[in-house]
Amino acid sequence: MKHAETIKVNNLTTGYRNSKGGRFITEKLTASLYSGELTCLLGPNGAGKSTLLRTLAGFQRPLSGCVEIAGKPLNRYGGKELAQTISVVLTEKPLLENMDVETLVGLGRAPYTGFWGLFTDSDKIAVNTAMELTGIESLRYRMVQSLSDGERQKAMIAKAFAQETPVVFLDEPTAFLDYPSKVEIMLLLYSLAHKMNKTIFMSTHDLDMAMQLSDRIWLMDKSLGVRTGTHEELTLSGDIERYFVRPGIEFDKKEGLFKIDLDFKNQIDKG
Repeated sequence: MKHAETIKVNNLTTGYRNSKGGRFITEKLTASLYSGELTCLLGPNGAGKSTLLRTLAGFQRPLSGCVEIAGKPLNRYGGKELAQTISVVLTEKPLLENMDVETLVGLGRAPYTGFWGLFTDSDKIAVNTAMELTGIESLRYRMVQSLSDGERQKAMIAKAFAQETPVVFLDEPTAFLDYPSKVEIMLLLYSLAHKMNKTIFMSTHDLDMAMQLSDRIWLMDKSLGVRTGTHEELTLSGDIERYFVRPGIEFDKKEGLFKIDLDFKNQIDKG
């Protein structure tokens, strides 16, 4: 099945301006994101993944280049129109108290409910559908501060889906979660991208899960730049190995996964 190109990035340079001109992070990036796909952004700490996500979401201006969504430049979107196009889930835990899960998910309807926040039947349906999709119906009346990290992350994802945007960005949604919860969130996002034909783009440090579940991968490194492709393409090109192999780590090209370098371990034991 051929998926539609929803986001196109042309010669994009991200970073920060200052009195000396600026600090470049991503330079002259050209790439695309597609509907019905989960794309993972992988790279070490400090590579600029969050900066790239913020730029694509319109939170931060690019230093140069262009981002287009559905053929329209990002800088030509108004605030309300952009909020109905892109929803964002950040890494930080929400500092919310005395709010139940249903109310939190309902905040995703803000781009549609206007100043007074009055819900119509369609708003209520969107909230209920989002909670059903993420499997948190039983948490409806729980207070947010009483949730586990995994439950809270599901609620934030439900809020994003209640926003009913074609594009969803997530900044390390599996951070701070235990392994079963990480797998559950990754499977959920993969399923929602495919079943609802959404463009889902997320940064993550969970390499093996990203390589097994993502449709496409963006590799990011300060010195190596950005490479994009499928897991198979990036494995065959040697890019995955080049971006992540360090002393003590080896990449199994046959299985397409990272492993502990046992020879390196034995050297440590002998030393």
